[in-house]
Parts: sequence; structure tokens; C-alpha cells
Amino acid sequence: MRAHLMKRAVLALALAVPGAAIASAVAAPPAHADGCYTWNRTLSRGSSGSDVRELQLRIAGWAGNNNVVELDGQYGPKTAAAVRRFQSAYGLRSDGVAGQQTFAKLYQIQDNDCTPRHFTWNEMDDGCGRGGWTGGPLTTAQTRQNALRTMWKLEALRKGLGDQPLEVTSGFRSRTCNSQVGGASNSQHLYGNAADLVSDNRSLCQIARAARNHGFSGIIGPGVSGHNSHVHVDSRRENNRDNSTNNTYWAAPDCGIAPGYR
Repeated sequence: MRAHLMKRAVLALALAVPGAAIASAVAAPPAHADGCYTWNRTLSRGSSGSDVRELQLRIAGWAGNNNVVELDGQYGPKTAAAVRRFQSAYGLRSDGVAGQQTFAKLYQIQDNDCTPRHFTWNEMDDGCGRGGWTGGPLTTAQTRQNALRTMWKLEALRKGLGDQPLEVTSGFRSRTCNSQVGGASNSQHLYGNAADLVSDNRSLCQIARAARNHGFSGIIGPGVSGHNSHVHVDSRRENNRDNSTNNTYWAAPDCGIAPGYR
């Protein structure tokens, strides 16, 4: 059953501006009852810390064409640009500063288990049935963290496709599962970094083309053997831990995306 039919929408909570005069550049957002994470200060260029990393995780899908937002806790130009794209997509003031309105929108589209509104943990742990996030090369915690970033990228991709539903047909795979389905020995599915996608409302080529703008460094779709019935997207570039190469690879020749590294 599709995630967008399974999950309840999280209601937006109205955030009241305190009456006291406080400079907006340093004002902390009002306290917010959120089951996953709550930001307690405005973030902008030069900010750093775990709260910046939590923001980066959620706006990773707004990195822009052939770019990624590293989860490094440093609010640099790429993070600011991604925040601007997020703000613009949701009709907010697009200034690249993550403050009260930006956080309110994130709370609105975030469920209490930290997943975005339209995707679920169960949906991402379904390579060959529920695997429990074990049996891959990483720890369970690392795999789940990668899967969470993947879901937030998918939420951005869904928004970029006009809020049209996307279905994940394969997410995390254990080594055993990956072998059963004939996956590559170094498949990004093993790391929680990948998802195979279909949609009733958007063509595979529309998905593949849009994915280029939403933080996916791996895109494989129509025209590639074994990928004419779905689009594979992944975050292989972030999985290159020593950052020695830019291994962004896209291939969907039937969609006008020539195979090759970018």
C-alpha cells in the first residue's frame, strides 16, 4: 500500500510571534511540540552545530542540479541555496535563512518518527520483505540514517513533480536480498541510500529528469537494461566517504540523459 495513502497528514501548528522586541537575526523560534526534532534558534550562513545538520538532512533534496548538501553541520553557501529552494517551493520568503516560518513548514511535513509526510520506514525497508535494517555493510543506525536522508530527498522530488505520489518498489536490501534480486555487489540499496520508483501520475522519464535537481547522484532509468519499469535513484556520491572522487552517475538514454559521470 502506498505511503501517501498510509500516513496521516501532520497538521501545521501556528507559531505565534512573541510580543517582546527581539532582533530577528538572533531570535529563537517559539517552543514547538514536535515528536522528532525542534529547532531553538534561527540558522543562517556561518551557523554550525547539530541543529544545522538536522536541517541539512531535511533539505538535502533541494540541493539543485548535480549538487549535494553534505551533512557536515556547517551552514555554508550550498545549505543556504538549498534552503532558498525549499522556501520558494513552499511559498515562503526565499532568503536562505532558516527561521520560524521555515521550521514551521518542516514541522508540518514531518511525522513524529522523523520521516517526511509521504514516506515511511516500512516502505524503505522492503527490498525482499521487512529486513529490519540488518544484513548490510553498515550498522543498523547508519543504514537507517541513510534511508532517512533518502526519504527526505524523495519528499523533495515528489514536491518537484507537482505533489504527485511516488511509490518505492525497492528500498534497503540485505546482502541476501540483494543477491536474490540480482543486484550489483556494491548496490547502494545495501546502504539504505537507494530507492526504485514508479508513479501512476508521472512518467518514468519525468521522474528521472526531475531527480537531477533533488540531490540524487545516482539515477538509472529507461534505456538501461533492467530499468525500463522503474527509475533507480541513490546517494552514491555521499557514500564516497573519503570524497576522493565526484562519482555522480546518471543514465536514462530513453529520457535524453546520456549515460556517464558528471
